[in-house]
Amino acid sequence: MLHRYVLHNDEIRGAADNILSAGQVGVLMGWGVFTTLRVTKGILFAFERHWARMKRDAELLRVPFPADPEWLRARLLRLVEINGCPEATMRVCVVKNTGTVFAGPAIERDFDLIAMTTGLANWGESVRLTVVPNGRFAASPYARTKVLSWAFNLNWYHHARELGFDEVVLLNEREEVAECTSANIFAVFGNEVYTPPLDSGCLPGVTRELLLNEIRVSGIRISERKMTLDDLESADEIFISSTTRDILPVAEIEGLRIVPGSEVWPTLKRAFRDYIEEYICNRVIS
Repeated sequence: MLHRYVLHNDEIRGAADNILSAGQVGVLMGWGVFTTLRVTKGILFAFERHWARMKRDAELLRVPFPADPEWLRARLLRLVEINGCPEATMRVCVVKNTGTVFAGPAIERDFDLIAMTTGLANWGESVRLTVVPNGRFAASPYARTKVLSWAFNLNWYHHARELGFDEVVLLNEREEVAECTSANIFAVFGNEVYTPPLDSGCLPGVTRELLLNEIRVSGIRISERKMTLDDLESADEIFISSTTRDILPVAEIEGLRIVPGSEVWPTLKRAFRDYIEEYICNRVIS
């Protein structure tokens, strides 16, 4: 459940306040961008990377976007302080307000900034995945954008829950593995770790980006490679990554013979947690 207050542009408002209108076209049409941040010790973890991804997606989708990252950071930190939530999950949305005949006559801003916080979720010790064919259209120029229109992902996620699973593996139009609805996927073969490339239709997750470019563990190499379900079935381990989950092992994939691993993913999880601690420590000191 949301915490007591939300950020709406430059104002802190009650989470139950009526602050949006039908005339904001992005609200009803999903025209906008968003990201989900981890708040740790009052610090917005990897804020710079979330900012860069949102800005890139906003430009592609013609969504007006705040020009100064520090303008946004300051307001998000104010929300954290007022909600008293140094450990939390934060959702940040930028909603386009104009652009169709249904735009409201009294809309003065090109976009609305909306941010909210909630508690950290307990995702369990592992995940069980079902499979959705044609869940991503990799050839689309918008395949890698984190757009507000999230209904398909939510529907697949809830359907998986109804079937007794935790998440889904989304395949693209070439029957390649793309991602989960809100997580990237990795497969381990010995000391080689692979994740689908962006042209498979997956989102450039921030945790994925850090694992590929920042996390260094002796003897383990992480890189991109196109994969199929057969590749997942032959892997030594499979895990998923996201801002809210960190790194979580896969215990089962529907229809595949999966042997849960226990060697590489715990090592990477420890390395990732160490990276978070260093990041937070450096910002507290500065």
